[in-house]
Amino acid sequence: MIKLTKHILWIVLCLTVTACGPLPRGAAIQSEITKGADKAEADFAVYPITKAFLPSLREWPKTGERSYSWLSHSSGSNAQIIRAGDTLDVVIWDSSENSLLLSPGARSTNLSAVRVSANGTIFVPYVGKIRVADRTPDSARELLQRQLEAVAPGSQVQLSMAEGRINSVDVVSGVRSPGNLKMPDQNFSVLAAISASGGVNEGLTNPQVRLVRGHTTYRTSLERLFENPKLDTRLNGGDRIIIEADDRYFLTLGAAGKESQFDFNRDKVSALDALSIMGGVADNRANPKGVLILREYPASALSAGQRGPRKQRVVFTIDLTNSDGLFSARNFHIHSGDLVLASESPISSVGVIFGLVGSAFGLINIATN
Repeated sequence: MIKLTKHILWIVLCLTVTACGPLPRGAAIQSEITKGADKAEADFAVYPITKAFLPSLREWPKTGERSYSWLSHSSGSNAQIIRAGDTLDVVIWDSSENSLLLSPGARSTNLSAVRVSANGTIFVPYVGKIRVADRTPDSARELLQRQLEAVAPGSQVQLSMAEGRINSVDVVSGVRSPGNLKMPDQNFSVLAAISASGGVNEGLTNPQVRLVRGHTTYRTSLERLFENPKLDTRLNGGDRIIIEADDRYFLTLGAAGKESQFDFNRDKVSALDALSIMGGVADNRANPKGVLILREYPASALSAGQRGPRKQRVVFTIDLTNSDGLFSARNFHIHSGDLVLASESPISSVGVIFGLVGSAFGLINIATN
C-alpha cells in the first residue's frame, strides 16, 4: 500500500511540475532570447562573434558615447610672451642731471604694476602708448629703452612681468591641487600642467583628460597621453583642464560571476576583459556556448550607404568552447551601455526538477513514516 501511494504521489508530482510552467532559474536560456530572429518581422538581429565576422563589425558605428577629437603636440617659444592683462614692473635708471623722468636727486624711478591693456599697450610718461603684447619681456624692454632715448638719452630700463589671466590656465578638477597656473613659457603642455597641479587623484578609473578651449571641448585618456608623447598638446592661455573618471560602463546579468554595472578600466575593453571583470560565468549554471552581448544601435546605423547591422537591436553570441570563439572574443570591443548576459544552461533546469523531486520525496518519506 505504501509503495502504491509513493507511485501515485510521484505521478502527481511530475504532472504538477510540468504544469507549473517555467522553473526557477537565474537567467534565460539562449534559445529563448534568440527565438524568432530568423523571421522577417523580427525587430532584432543575431550575429555570432567569429574571425570571419570581425572585419565587417569594425566598420559599424560606435554606440554609447560621444566622439571627441584631440589636438596634436606643437612647439612654441621657450620664452614668456606678454599678453593683454599681464602686469609689468618697469624700473628706469638715469644718471643725467635734470632728468624729466626722475625726481631731483633720484637715480631711478619705478613704474609698478603697469597693466597691459586690452589692445596690448602700456602708457609711459613722456613717451605715450607703447605696444608690448606678443613680445618677450626682453624685447619689450629694448623697445621701451629705444623710445626713451628721445627724452632721456642715457637711461637704462629694467622690466619684469607677472602673467595675467590670458597667460594662465585653469586645472579645474581631478588633481591634488586644482587652481590657476601661470604659464612659464609657450611650451607649457597638458602633462606639465597636470604635474604642476600635484598629479591625478588616486581612485579615478581610467582618468580622462578634458580640454576646454573657448567653446570647443577636446577629450582623450591619460593612458593615451602617456603612450604617445605627440598627443601632449601645447596649452594656450585661458585653457581649462578637467580630469575625470571614465564614465563609460557595461552591465552584466544572468549566470555571471557577478551581476552589476562595471566601469571601463581601460580605453578598450574586450569581451574577454568584460568576462574577467565580472568574475567569469557560473560553472554550475552557465552555458559556455551562450554568452550574449546585447546592444542597441541608433537609427542612423541603418541608413542607406551606412555599414551596420540589419536591425537596431543586436544580439552578439560568443561560444567559449572553441578557439575561434575565444580568440574572437578577445578582439570584440565592448561599447558603453552593452549588456553582457551569461545565459543559463538547459541542463540546470533538469537539475532544478530533480531537486524539487528529491525534496518532495523527502516530504513523502516524512509523511509515510
